Parts: sequence; C-alpha cells; structure tokens
Amino acid sequence: MSAANDEALVPPEGLAEQIASASAYRLAHEDTDLLSSDDLRPLRLQLEFLKPERAMRAAGIQSTIVVFGGARILSLEAAAAQLDEVQALHRSDPDRPNAHREMFAARRAVKYSRYYLEAQRFASLVSSRFQREGRREFVVVTGGGPGIMEAANRGAYQVGARSVGLNVTLPHEQKPNPYITPELAFRFHYFSLRKMHFLLRAKALVAFPGGYGTLDELFEVLTLVQTGKMPKVPVILVGSAFWKSLIDFDFLVEDGLISPEDLKLFSYAESAEDIVRQLEAFYGGHVPDASHPEWVP
Repeated sequence: MSAANDEALVPPEGLAEQIASASAYRLAHEDTDLLSSDDLRPLRLQLEFLKPERAMRAAGIQSTIVVFGGARILSLEAAAAQLDEVQALHRSDPDRPNAHREMFAARRAVKYSRYYLEAQRFASLVSSRFQREGRREFVVVTGGGPGIMEAANRGAYQVGARSVGLNVTLPHEQKPNPYITPELAFRFHYFSLRKMHFLLRAKALVAFPGGYGTLDELFEVLTLVQTGKMPKVPVILVGSAFWKSLIDFDFLVEDGLISPEDLKLFSYAESAEDIVRQLEAFYGGHVPDASHPEWVP
C-alpha cells in the first residue's frame, strides 16, 4: 500500500472525540433526547408511576386521605393583610378604576379564609391521630400547591406528621408549598398518573371550595365509585352552602340524569371535627386494612 493510501486511512483530528460525544454513543438511560421522544412515552409513563410508588412504599404509607380545594384561598392572616392594603388604597383614591371590585374580592377572601383554617385543623386532627408511633395511615395527600393544599400540608406539618404533595408541571409553574414532607413532594408531567396516585391508597376524599381542578377531581372520584371502578369511600364536601349553590344535585335526580341512590355517594361537613366524625362513622372508628388493596387501576 502506498504512503498516500496510508495517509487516507488516518482519521481527521478530533474525530474520536466527536464520536465519543455523539448522541448515538450515549448510554440509553443518559440520552435525554431519546427519553423525551414519542416512542418512549410508555416508558415515561411507567417511570412516573414507579418513582412515587417506590417512595410511598419506602415511607411505609398504607392509606391516605386526599384533600382538594382552591389554590386561591388565603389564610386569614394573608387575607386580612390584603384587605388592609385595599382599604388603604380605597381611602387614598376611592375613584380609581375597579376600586369596588377590588374591595369586594378582598372581603370575599377574608370570608373564604375560614376554609383554609378548617383544612389546616382537619389535617392536624387526622394526622396526629393516625400517625402515632410510626403508623403511616390516613396520610394527607394534596396537589402540593398553595391555598387549601398548603393549609392541609401545613396542618400535618404542625403536628410533626408526614404529608404528600403531588405537583404537576404547568405553563405557569406551580411551586410546591413549604409544608410537604420533602421526600414525599413529587412532580408529574402527566395528569393521568397524578390522578392515579391520588387514589391508589385513598380511603377518603375531602373537597373544600375550589375551581376547575377541584371539580375535576371530585367528579372523577364520584364517577369511579358510581360505576364500581373503585370501592365506596367517604366523599365529604366541606361548606354545604357553597356546594349547594354551585351544583344542583337534586335537579340531576329530578331530570333522571342520576339516580336517587347517587346522592348517597357524598355528604356535607362544616368543620374539621365534623369531617373526622364522618370518617369514624364510615370506618367504625378503625383504619381499614390497607395490606390488601381493594382496587388496582
């Protein structure tokens, strides 16, 4: 072979480094482009199921109580501070645009702050009772964000109990509230997997006033129970005046869209103690056996 041919066989300088850094050479589990591809969606779904599941098992969590409610509901302290600010602005400039609307919204926030307090108190009551001596029963689970979610995680935190937060990636990023147990703060891409983890260990759903997200989760649970896809659990709507103003369940019965028996799938409560009493009545004062799950989606 001639010297010219020998030179042609010598790879260009830097080619070895280029090969080593190419995406094709990456280990499959380190290739983020591959993992983000459409073909790998089934694997991402599996990972998003397994990661929280492994952490829940490691934490010894046997049963949970899901707390839903509005992200915009403030604590009394925050609502009162907001009202003071709006009142000060109103005194200095009563004719500014939207002044009356801002005043109405601030007063309404103070009114709704009672639900923040009741969610906080309920989480404290149920967590202190069922997480004694290392027990991990009736662990509070929320969507991990502000408002009622923060209140429930905060209530568990105040009594030294664990609680779970299931955040989800959104266009306007939702940050986890600071009261979630750090090793039980999860973030999801897929709403479907998040919904599954809400209910896998759920022994009750407590719904405080809220918006689209709260209604979505509430009606999903009612549908699953109504259709027998999951066993009946207490579904407790906190604030009967709010819920009865929002949804006319009797109208659905009168027009034959649901059966009268479907009204028994949920109940109303007004206070933290009332919620606890209803849980005790449903379960006879005992935590249900979670070692044999009654449903697996």
